Amino acid sequence: MAAVESPQGLRRVRSFVRRPGRLTPAQRRALDELLPRYGVEESRADVRAAFPGPAPLVVEVGFGNGEALVAMAASEPQRNFLGIEVHEPGVGRALRAIEDAGLDNVRVAMRDAVEVFDRQVRPGSLEQVRMYFPDPWPKKRHHKRRIVQAGFVERLGNAIGPGGLLHLATDWAPYAEWMREVIGELDTVFVNQGQPYVERPSWRPRTRFERRGLGRGHAIFDLLFLRR
Repeated sequence: MAAVESPQGLRRVRSFVRRPGRLTPAQRRALDELLPRYGVEESRADVRAAFPGPAPLVVEVGFGNGEALVAMAASEPQRNFLGIEVHEPGVGRALRAIEDAGLDNVRVAMRDAVEVFDRQVRPGSLEQVRMYFPDPWPKKRHHKRRIVQAGFVERLGNAIGPGGLLHLATDWAPYAEWMREVIGELDTVFVNQGQPYVERPSWRPRTRFERRGLGRGHAIFDLLFLRR
């Protein structure tokens, strides 16, 4: 996911916890054999150069096991997709799915999203950023770990070109309200396209995270913002 600035600006508060997670042999092979092919090196100054063509670029922040990332890339071949995720088993699973689907419009970055946006994404170079079901960190003392914070949203606004989109989804109602309020405060950058939410756009596939939320009786909230 990402790291966000602390209130004092002295250290960054991680919005993710690096859980070791058991890698299956297939996931380990995928990391060893496929990450060199589909991964974006830290040294690359512009992530767009990692793709074979100049198609519009969409970034999914925190793609989990890659279920949505692979489905979107397969259904939208006219776009390039960059997925950002730190959890190794999820990255390994996504790499296998990318290879099995024969996709060449997907690349992955297995590191902190803040580092990627700060060092490798040129201003105004993205068509869209999509962020689905990030950790809601429901306890109040953990709210500082939520990825949707003013500093990170400002980074997204800098990266998305005029007329581009920021699309978020969550099954945690208090987090949906938090997202709406945080991004709403940046009204010179983003315009909310919902009242206050939108119906699930056709490009967002249903994933196991959504199905799990629905199974728990949660409502699903989609938020869509236009970059001014």
